[in-house]
Amino acid sequence: MTQEPPAARTTWAGTTLDARRAARRRALLDTALDLAGTDGCAAVTVRSMCRTAKLTDRYFYESFASRDDLLLALYDEVAAEALAALRAASPDTRAAVEGFLAVLADDPRKGRVLLLEPLTDPVLGRRGSELMPVFADLVGAHLGIDPVAPDTRMTATAIIGALTSLFTRWLEGALQADRERLTAYCVRLLNAAAALALPPEEPGAVT
Repeated sequence: MTQEPPAARTTWAGTTLDARRAARRRALLDTALDLAGTDGCAAVTVRSMCRTAKLTDRYFYESFASRDDLLLALYDEVAAEALAALRAASPDTRAAVEGFLAVLADDPRKGRVLLLEPLTDPVLGRRGSELMPVFADLVGAHLGIDPVAPDTRMTATAIIGALTSLFTRWLEGALQADRERLTAYCVRLLNAAAALALPPEEPGAVT
């Protein structure tokens, strides 16, 4: 008897096994975004995920080793989207701010996952710290100075801290500024910071 090829044996209702697994993983990530982005990471448990996504524990562990593994995958996905927006806009500072804010504000759930939840969830907090140098490099590039110079690195790190605090407070509703006003302010802040990235004058240098 001729055996069916592997691809045929893994196809059901016109969908391959790999495609079904990918769809289940996507469903879990979308559910995690909805739960964490609406009620916070505390709302994300294996049980709540499976109940909301209408999947069994077996399918959860098919894609993720743990609840923390899922949250990290979600955070990395949102962070990658934000980084892509910054890279696509370089070297246009205004476009970079607009692109980053679009990720945060067009879907407020993503803004909460990226900036608010790392403040209270240790797993996301550590990942945010790990990604800080990546964001600092991009900010350094927008300052228009040597991105690896010490003063550029210090300035970029300081600006990342300031912008993170600014965006966090804005997402929380603590700052009464519309998106256009916030964008304009951030552009002015970055332009002003460029002067701080300049290397200091050497003692005795002629000016």
